[in-house]
Amino acid sequence: MNVIVMGCGRLGSRIAGILDSEGHAVTVLDVNESAFRRLPEGFHGKRAVGNGMDAHTLEKHGIQAADAFLAVTQGDNRNYFASQMAREVYGVKRVLCRIYDPVREDIFRDLGLETFSPTSFGAQIMVDMLRKEPGRK
Repeated sequence: MNVIVMGCGRLGSRIAGILDSEGHAVTVLDVNESAFRRLPEGFHGKRAVGNGMDAHTLEKHGIQAADAFLAVTQGDNRNYFASQMAREVYGVKRVLCRIYDPVREDIFRDLGLETFSPTSFGAQIMVDMLRKEPGRK
């Protein structure tokens, strides 16, 4: 797959490293060049400095040929906007969008995006842990 990952924080760099190690063509896009230090040693993909909400930047870094676009910055609105552009303007087949706010996650999912909310998943995991007896798995 040809994948663009927008955001090179802990999650974006981890995703990029996994996909790269599996042999996929990966471009990591971040507004801050120093974020690329999080990429694993030996990362073979492309590092691109730029704003993923900007059409020129997306085109410059191959959005037209992307099979997948993952928006994993810290900003829900940035992730949503860039995901919508990737899907609606450029016709990217798979667009995944991280959303922290569970209310927004529901709204964005209803608008047709594939969303992931670490807040929702984390809350459920913690509640499940609380319901179990200590020491049991």
